[in-house]
Amino acid sequence: MKLKGKNVFITGSTRGLGAAIARAFANEGANIVLNGRGEIDPNSIQEIQNLGVSCIGVSGDISDFDNAGKMIDEAVKGLGSVDILVNNAGITNDKLVLRMTADDFEKCLKINLTGTFNMTQHVLKKMMKQRQGAIINLSSVSGLIGNLGQANYAASKAGVIGFTKSVAREAATRGITCNAIAPGFIETDMTDVLSDKVKEEATKQIPLQRFGQPENVAETAVFLAKSSYITGQVINVDGGMVMQG
Repeated sequence: MKLKGKNVFITGSTRGLGAAIARAFANEGANIVLNGRGEIDPNSIQEIQNLGVSCIGVSGDISDFDNAGKMIDEAVKGLGSVDILVNNAGITNDKLVLRMTADDFEKCLKINLTGTFNMTQHVLKKMMKQRQGAIINLSSVSGLIGNLGQANYAASKAGVIGFTKSVAREAATRGITCNAIAPGFIETDMTDVLSDKVKEEATKQIPLQRFGQPENVAETAVFLAKSSYITGQVINVDGGMVMQG
């Protein structure tokens, strides 16, 4: 798919990975829908518009099915269509299983997995009519190999992988691709809170011996959106970490 003039909806795109993904698509000439739970900062919208593309902000809660539908409708009303959906929004709430409450577990799934379903179903109805589109879901290496204290997060991200492969099969006949990206340790707000000792131990698990940058994930999302013959795949952006697992 040629990205110039296409419209991209990126959930959780006001900061971190989402913001990097938004900039990467804008640099390819795509119009952007910035999204977050709260009001979108006008400066963030202006930053994208300064790259020579259209940009609108759409606020809402992806974990609410009806709200997800309203957000897609608002994006279509503002830009005319949604050609690419990047399901990036997600949370962590790390605790050992024995200390994890049912609410801790369910909340993580509600946003990371159910939110991905909500946004995908609503946009897929419109993509089916267009007979084209690309859906890119953010999973995690935790969803592939698990991680201490992340049973809820790992379960949600493993679910995203199964969901991605199923959607890829269902949507393929309409020219729609669906793929997942599984980042490893990326330098974002989520990893900034880790202690130096934890970061040092994590780096030892990575063959490239360093954390990744948000731009590494963003360029992978752009690559997948451009490809018309890659679907149902999980691309690890992890410096080779899972290769060792």
